Amino acid sequence: MKKLTVMAAVLAVCAASGSNIARAEDKPTVGVAMPTKSSARWIADGDNIVKTLQARGYKTDLQYADDDIPNQLSQIENMVTKGDKVLVIASIDGTTLSDTLKQAASHGVKIISYDRLIRNSPDVTYYATFDNFKVGVLQATSLVQALGLPNAKGPFNIELFGGSPDDNNAYFFYNGAMSVLKPYIDSGKLVVQSKQTTMDKISTMRWDGAAAQARMDNILSAYYTDKHLDAVLSPYDGISVGVISSLKGVGYGSGDTKMAYVSGQDCEIPSVKAILAGEQYSSIFKDTRQLAKVAADMVDAVLSGKSVQVNDTKSYNNGIKVVPAYLLTPVVVTKANVEKTLLDSHYYTRSQID
Repeated sequence: MKKLTVMAAVLAVCAASGSNIARAEDKPTVGVAMPTKSSARWIADGDNIVKTLQARGYKTDLQYADDDIPNQLSQIENMVTKGDKVLVIASIDGTTLSDTLKQAASHGVKIISYDRLIRNSPDVTYYATFDNFKVGVLQATSLVQALGLPNAKGPFNIELFGGSPDDNNAYFFYNGAMSVLKPYIDSGKLVVQSKQTTMDKISTMRWDGAAAQARMDNILSAYYTDKHLDAVLSPYDGISVGVISSLKGVGYGSGDTKMAYVSGQDCEIPSVKAILAGEQYSSIFKDTRQLAKVAADMVDAVLSGKSVQVNDTKSYNNGIKVVPAYLLTPVVVTKANVEKTLLDSHYYTRSQID
């Protein structure tokens, strides 16, 4: 009798376990569309999203589009055809997905816009990102502090670089930065010798470092043969690398020619090394592990019919609707806090940045 009781208990446990396995296996596939592998940042994003979702029992379908818009459209269409129930999309060009997302929505697929806002579509369900206006504020503030403003007499020369004009984030970065810099430019404490200050003049298509380097070369040869450039607003580390290469090419950072203060974003390893070497002044840390968690929380809530946690329902109008968003807080990184911010959090190891 005792043996039968034990056997019944074992069978009950096995049945419960089997039920749990079945429920885990029932979790649908989540499609993850990333723009490119050319930036270490996007590789980290893709890896972190997949790791987080798989830990929660989801299957994942991760695709990189090599910055090719038709390729991304095709990848998203294939995800829908294969039956993916939720798509997490970091778009190449946020204005090109409307028709594809309409098709996805007709199949009941939910869309989470990841980091870059998808524009002109009513079918974007939620948006997971960082406070992009604050990113620009932090970038500009780091340069203002490096120059010693508002107390320093000046004037100081500054040049401005913007992000890709097809990326909605680029305008938030620019607007945030200009909210800090414009009063100094208007007062004459900061001087843009090239007079290139608007996004139509300073944008950098696809965030391309080589294009930024070429533009910096032209600015230096046209406006700084007898003047010193004191600071450069750069919205992204890949652009910063191009800017710094141009500056070093004409002697900045060597001899008596002081390196200009250059901002950045994403804390990519080459730029962290440049910060430690005194070539780049600052970058913005956006912890992709936390952003992946926010996206995974949204996926969980959407698929379980629960309320999705958001903290911004006003800022992100995509041209059709205001997309409910969850904004994470970015952190400015300089040489003074590299260790505390990037090493103590285990985002990087010492060997990676030495």
